[in-house]
Amino acid sequence: MKTPIHTLPDWLAHCEQLHPKSIDLGLERVRAVAQRMQIRFDCPVITVAGTNGKGSTCAMLESILLQAGYRTGVYTSPHLVHFEERLRLNGEPVDAAQLIASFEAVESARCQHETEVSLTYFEFSTLAILDVMARSKLDVAILEVGLGGRLDAVNIIDADCAVITSIDLDHMALLGPDRESIGREKAGIMRTGRPVVLSDPMPPQSVLDHATEIDADLWRFGVDFNVSGDQQQWGWSGRGRRYSGLAYPALRGANQLLNAAGVLAALTALRERLPVTAQAVRNGFALVALPGRFQIIPGQPMLVLDVAHNPHAVAALAANLDAMGYFPTTHAVFGAMADKDLAPMFGNINPLIDKWYFTDLPTPRAQSGAGLLEKWEAQNSRKDVTTSAYPDPQQALQAAIDAADPADRIVVFGSFYTVGGILKDGVPHLHAQHLPNI
Repeated sequence: MKTPIHTLPDWLAHCEQLHPKSIDLGLERVRAVAQRMQIRFDCPVITVAGTNGKGSTCAMLESILLQAGYRTGVYTSPHLVHFEERLRLNGEPVDAAQLIASFEAVESARCQHETEVSLTYFEFSTLAILDVMARSKLDVAILEVGLGGRLDAVNIIDADCAVITSIDLDHMALLGPDRESIGREKAGIMRTGRPVVLSDPMPPQSVLDHATEIDADLWRFGVDFNVSGDQQQWGWSGRGRRYSGLAYPALRGANQLLNAAGVLAALTALRERLPVTAQAVRNGFALVALPGRFQIIPGQPMLVLDVAHNPHAVAALAANLDAMGYFPTTHAVFGAMADKDLAPMFGNINPLIDKWYFTDLPTPRAQSGAGLLEKWEAQNSRKDVTTSAYPDPQQALQAAIDAADPADRIVVFGSFYTVGGILKDGVPHLHAQHLPNI
């Protein structure tokens, strides 16, 4: 007899033991269990794939649809601090009790026949979250793809509208060596005859070709919709709909305008089933919040948190940091997975960083802080930069605070584990212990 499992942490630990691989792309196993569970959605489903910008796109869709009065469910991954963050129902993290009930349902379905279905942690937890969403009487479900698209567990659900954000190089061992290969995997979330929104102004040809092959309703940035604006406000136009005089999204960063443009295209494509007012759009953009995406926390010194963990995202972070103005010294706390393409990441942001604090992370997939320091030194050409390594993000941040003057800034970036390690006890507001010499 199996030992009963009662708590969410115990269920998550159970999920980690079921499959020999942490990632095993393919839909056969997860689809078989979903069919046994009879998971189905009676509301419109928006699926969001891409290399960067997925979480921001989901958050903006959610914010506008909540302002329009809809009951929303949003599945995103990974989480920063608590697993429950992965599912928001009507803007709030799901209750653990609901998750536990659905974990039990997944386990029961997985073991229904003589041969148990082996599921990865991500597949098992995705099925549980989809089950909670399907039971929650939602008006709209928003699903962020975990990895790729075509073979990701989320893709067992047919999207009424697909959104593909920026496409760049990440997870190349699994998705392919170039943008064309990666784009082909992302394009797998499209469905025949249904809208697919491309937020990337320069999408790979493989994405465009797949949309043509399956006769999807393609909405392309710069062709089917576009943006205009000045420093104060912006506007959007596309396929018979126009928005003008919009305030810029509350999520910071120049890249957010591309994400916002894709959001309005998706809502326009679904307007017959999910009508939204211009006021809901304005309020939704004004009120949207998402921790860890160029999140600026005022203090002395100022703190910036960003889950930039691939070259494209780090380039965007560097541009956003550069636009912030002058700071005497910029300190960087950085932790990342061992499979990341670190050289271009360092290359993009090196000119802006004066002091590095590399950190270990609590997962076997992570590169050690000492290993990151070694890789940084291998490509460094600056003589005026200091480096050090620490066993966890909190200790790295404390070292940065101890070294910082009130007018400096500290940037914490890299893996979700890096930023989550700083947020686990709440949002820190920094107060440097010493004032600069007068």
